Amino acid sequence: MKNLLGFVTLVFIGLLLLLVIQEMPVFGDPTNPVHNEVSQRYIEQTVEETGVLNAVTAIITDYRGFDTLGEITVLLTAIAGLLAVLRS
Repeated sequence: MKNLLGFVTLVFIGLLLLLVIQEMPVFGDPTNPVHNEVSQRYIEQTVEETGVLNAVTAIITDYRGFDTLGEITVLLTAIAGLLAVLRS
């Protein structure tokens, strides 16, 4: 019974993933949502808005600073937890 429930769950998840893949836009289509004006603005106005010549550094530190801070917090928490477990 437990194996049957696991199999049915896997089949359901597989079918759900196939449905999601069918709804995805075609790869390389210029009308995809990822091709919007945000990336063009970053490329054109990074130096004027931030004063940083490296666009990648400006995006990570200035435009996405809080997101980066959250990621660093998660990583440091995971490392602290791992060290606490390994020391025991």
